[in-house]
Amino acid sequence: MNRPNIWAEGQEIIFEDNHLLVINKPAGLLVQGDATGDEPLSKKAAEYLKFKYKKPGEAFVGVCHRIDRPVSGIVVLAKTSKALSRLNEMFRDSLMTKTYWALTGKPPVPESGTLVHWLVKDTIRNVTKAYPEKHTQGLRSELHYELLGPAANRFLLKINPVTGRPHQIRTQLATGLGTPILGDVKYGYIAPLPDVSIALHARQLQLQHPVTKEAMTFVAPLPDAPHWDPARELFC
Repeated sequence: MNRPNIWAEGQEIIFEDNHLLVINKPAGLLVQGDATGDEPLSKKAAEYLKFKYKKPGEAFVGVCHRIDRPVSGIVVLAKTSKALSRLNEMFRDSLMTKTYWALTGKPPVPESGTLVHWLVKDTIRNVTKAYPEKHTQGLRSELHYELLGPAANRFLLKINPVTGRPHQIRTQLATGLGTPILGDVKYGYIAPLPDVSIALHARQLQLQHPVTKEAMTFVAPLPDAPHWDPARELFC
């Protein structure tokens, strides 16, 4: 049986133990299956575990959170039902620190701050609208941002979302700061990137291990894509 061409340990696989599988997801890959029928990360993970451990049946893979298809970076998968249950609680209650990096076409003004909006998801069009005031159908959404500096003719921002709403970072940067993310034409950027990704990367995740209770920090290397090269050279 040949090894599936899925991931290489130390590259896409950031961490693995008996309970967790932490992946540096490439842009363009779904985390969980949808109506497109495209093979998602969860299925690739199950194939990887089945091969690695020579499992006769299906491997257990639990999805406790997602990042958007065009976004790259850290995704934590559960290998046991115990880990999945506890991770679901942690993500629901925001009991971890998430850090994203984003490239924009212009710097934010001010260079650091907090954004609060009420987000309303249009499930038909798959877009989210941000309202600056309380909205009866909206979910309160908060993030902190900071300009790390220029990266060639782009600007690198660090974002720490307090809440985890669909398209939250994308719509809050575009609406609250007028700085849509590089390549994100859905939220106002002028043109797509050649690989149809957007320059948003789930860079770091800090959490308590759901079983051992150990404090853990995961860091995902930036994608091997030309638009990330200046940020990689200056900030990594």
